[in-house]
Amino acid sequence: MINAQDIKIGTCIRMDNSLYFCIDFLHVKPGKGNTFMRTKLKNVVDGRVLERRFNIGEKLEDVRVERRPYQFLYTEGTDDIFMNNETFEQIPIAKDLVTGSEFMKEGDTVEVVSDASTDTILFAEMPIKTVLKITYTEPGIKGDTATNTLKPATVETGATVRVPLFINEGELIEVDTRDGSYVGRVKA
Repeated sequence: MINAQDIKIGTCIRMDNSLYFCIDFLHVKPGKGNTFMRTKLKNVVDGRVLERRFNIGEKLEDVRVERRPYQFLYTEGTDDIFMNNETFEQIPIAKDLVTGSEFMKEGDTVEVVSDASTDTILFAEMPIKTVLKITYTEPGIKGDTATNTLKPATVETGATVRVPLFINEGELIEVDTRDGSYVGRVKA
């Protein structure tokens, strides 16, 4: 059990038979009344975000989580197969539990978050940015750099990313795995 004032970003708590991660918090001390914590909590299972207020001194059930690096090996049906980098144990994780799975290629390392008490996997996170090679896009036109117009491009994982007009097939680009947006061109 932890006190409400001990909540920080990344703290995992059990509330209403669900697990929530704190993604934002604010310690509020109004002129009148008691001090309280205003938090934004993200549900581990469905990703919904809710705002919740806790009084200072209120007891909350905290969950101890472990973060470990796992290497992506291959896809089998609806699961992605990962290998623990320390024990070489292979585990399946459902595709919907992996953030940014459409940008994941063989050999990529993800961070797997699991409940330490029950050893159940909560979710897996790709690194925020990844470098991918463009396998198909319409040819770029020389001098087309002045506008912010974007065109679709297929990357090596099969996902589609919107890129600027001057990007050509075969180039390496950096992609934000959270929303699939183009970050920049990478020099080989």
